[in-house]
Amino acid sequence: MGNRKVIEVYHNDVNSLVDNLSKLVNSYRLLIGGASEINQITLAKKSEVKAALKRADKLGDVIDDIIDAIDDSLGVYLAYMNNKSESIKGKVETEYIETEIDEELKLQE
Repeated sequence: MGNRKVIEVYHNDVNSLVDNLSKLVNSYRLLIGGASEINQITLAKKSEVKAALKRADKLGDVIDDIIDAIDDSLGVYLAYMNNKSESIKGKVETEYIETEIDEELKLQE
C-alpha cells in the first residue's frame, strides 16, 4: 500500500471515529433524558434511576475513550498535513501559481 493510500485510510478511520462519536453522544443524551423521565415518575424505584444513570455513565466512559483516540489520531494527521504543506511550499514557486490562476481566469472569460 502506497504512502498516500495509508493516509487516506487513516483519514477515513478518523472520520469513522468522529461519526461514531456523534452517534454515541446522541445515545448518551437519550439515556440521560430517559433517566430524568424515570426519576419524574412517582412510582419509579430509586434503583431504576440509578441503573439508568449507570448505563449512561458507562456510555460516557466509551465516549471519553473515543475522544482520546480522536485527539491522538488528529495529532498524527495534522503533523502529516503540516509536513505535506511545507514540502509543497518548498517545491512550488509563486510565479507558477500566479500563471496557473491567470490561465484559469482567462478560460472562464
